[in-house]
Amino acid sequence: MNSLAIALHALSAVIWVGGMFFAHQVLRPVAVAQFEPPQRLKLWVGVFKRFFPWVWLTVLLLPLSGYWMIFKLFGGMASVGLYVHIMQGLGWVMILLYMHLYFGPFRRLKDAVITEQWPEAGKHLNQIRQIVGTNLLIGLVVIAVAAGGRYF
Repeated sequence: MNSLAIALHALSAVIWVGGMFFAHQVLRPVAVAQFEPPQRLKLWVGVFKRFFPWVWLTVLLLPLSGYWMIFKLFGGMASVGLYVHIMQGLGWVMILLYMHLYFGPFRRLKDAVITEQWPEAGKHLNQIRQIVGTNLLIGLVVIAVAAGGRYF
């Protein structure tokens, strides 16, 4: 069971952080260069509708698998290193940012695209871009801490 928790934890991090990296650093610049705002905004709504269910899954699996490992593999919170506490804290910040993104700017983006309010939709997409950029940076730090934290 411990190996399953470790695998689910790692795969969940790869899916979420890797997806953000791809969207922010690869898809976004191509979409800006290739599409006019109405097409680009519709594209992003479609991309998010496909990606966000995966993020919800990772938002569930990361804490569940992380706490499983802390309490079943490492012997509890008092037994883990500072790096695990840092991962946990930053992970919760990422989850809260994602929930804000999903229930705030993403909901408003979808509504603005449906009603073809392109400038308003663009404003919400920019908010999403900023939140994703922040979460991506935090996620990369968490991965670096996870990979090397015990050696610091």
